[in-house]
Amino acid sequence: MRVAGRLAWPGRLGLCVLLCCLPALVLAQSPQPSVVPGGQSGVPDARATGASAGLPNQQSLGSVSGVVVDPSEATVAGAQVRLSREDQSASEEVLSDDDGRFSFANVAPGSFQLTISSEGFTTQVISGTVGPGEDYIVPQVVLALATQVTQVTVALTQVELAEVQIKDQEKQRVLGIIPNFYVSYVPDAVALTSKQKFELAWRSSVDPFTFVGVGAIAGGQQAENGLSGYGQGAQGYAQRYGASYGDVVIGTFLGSAIMPSLLKQDPRYFYKGTGSRRSRLLYALASPFMCKGDNGRWQPNYSFVVGNFAAAGIANFYYPASDRGAGYVAETALLRLGESAVASVFQEFIARKLTPKVSNRAQSQH
Repeated sequence: MRVAGRLAWPGRLGLCVLLCCLPALVLAQSPQPSVVPGGQSGVPDARATGASAGLPNQQSLGSVSGVVVDPSEATVAGAQVRLSREDQSASEEVLSDDDGRFSFANVAPGSFQLTISSEGFTTQVISGTVGPGEDYIVPQVVLALATQVTQVTVALTQVELAEVQIKDQEKQRVLGIIPNFYVSYVPDAVALTSKQKFELAWRSSVDPFTFVGVGAIAGGQQAENGLSGYGQGAQGYAQRYGASYGDVVIGTFLGSAIMPSLLKQDPRYFYKGTGSRRSRLLYALASPFMCKGDNGRWQPNYSFVVGNFAAAGIANFYYPASDRGAGYVAETALLRLGESAVASVFQEFIARKLTPKVSNRAQSQH
């Protein structure tokens, strides 16, 4: 029964019971933290969560340090120190400081390898194992001095190399007797200086065999009564000998020293030795008219042609009056050019086989 403005007692009691029970009902419907064995709540531990997520544990990292010295135990600054791992992970590099010290921080536990190098020293390789949180100190690293290898390269100048090649040429003798100085078996022989051209001409002119050869020529002229104006007998032979030697010396110096120096041409015959017989034959026959310049290029052999005509012209002054004249000069010069061509053919196909002393370099190139 309801009274205005008031609740009856039974209704008042029910309201009190409802108000007392409401908090309990709210708590019963709210989620409760689970309880794990040991009496701890089920709220995750922040430290455990971080570890399970794979975050680095700073307390497990270590360090590696040491000192680099030389054999006298003086510190080595600027030495390159590389730390590498067996698992092929990225390596680290540092340089030793002024006190020779080096250090690697935050090194993961496990085995490692140090490679220490510095200019002037041999490279050192050191292995070790660092534990969790360990400050690993490497035993003093002593770098041994590198073996000193001194390489001296002696390079000959052009003049010196040409001199060496001339000495080789001066050893060349057909049958070990006949001088073969003006033949080069080295295709790229160095050009001669003017001084060397004159020295080679002098060496050829005073060679003992030259005197023997001139004597044979004079004897042949005597027997054939060549240069008849000289007459016969010892006096005639002496005059023929002098004239023949004059021809050799003047022709050698004019055609192989003076003119080649003025025109910058090489007076030597360069042995070909390769190609067909026909090409070698034509090469040899052309040699009195073609030569190498001091620049290494082939060019007309003005030195030899002009030198021979000049030598024949000079001979016209000391030959007997009956053997002089422009016709004789031309005949003598042309005859010597022909003789030179035949001599070159002999050089190309025969002389080398009969020449025992040929430089090793020349032999290797032919």
